[in-house]
Amino acid sequence: MSMEVDHLVVAANTLEEGRAWCEQVLGVAPQPGGRHALMGTHNVLLNISAANYPRCYLEIIAIDPEAPPPGRARWFDLDQPAVRERLKEGPALLHWVARVPNLDAALAYWLGEGVDAGQPIEGSRGDLSWRLALREDGRRLRKEGLPTPIEWQGDAHPTDKLPDSGVQLLTFEARDGLSATLSTPKGEVELQAIEATLA
Repeated sequence: MSMEVDHLVVAANTLEEGRAWCEQVLGVAPQPGGRHALMGTHNVLLNISAANYPRCYLEIIAIDPEAPPPGRARWFDLDQPAVRERLKEGPALLHWVARVPNLDAALAYWLGEGVDAGQPIEGSRGDLSWRLALREDGRRLRKEGLPTPIEWQGDAHPTDKLPDSGVQLLTFEARDGLSATLSTPKGEVELQAIEATLA
């Protein structure tokens, strides 16, 4: 099945902590993102595109304290007590999202492999529109190894309007635990994901 790294998800206890982490650890300031009304979260973004990882960005996400409770489990395990406790220590790599050409085909393929990646939901912001798979329980798949699949609608992508950040994704590994190495103004930075307990 064809898929590419679309974005890495770094979670933070608060978005302010996420911004500070980005500046301290990666040496650059993230760009404004937006709010996710369905999930009660908000984010900031950083372009980390590289030759081997085109149209790739870093999403720093946190629960939006001004948003009403979503009435469902938030995505990426953000409601899990172990994750909430870990984020009190500081932001960390949590998950990754993979770009697929056909979300329905990807979900059908995974279902045939015994993996329930959830149901498609639609989202939009400005000229961006997308379809993304979401499980009812909000959980990541098989710990953090398998991504959340996303299908962008049309040609617009967040990296089109994100300036060059001076940060690039050098290496990415998801088979034996999620990790990524970034080239930054502060040198190479390795990120290791928070583990989940989902089998």
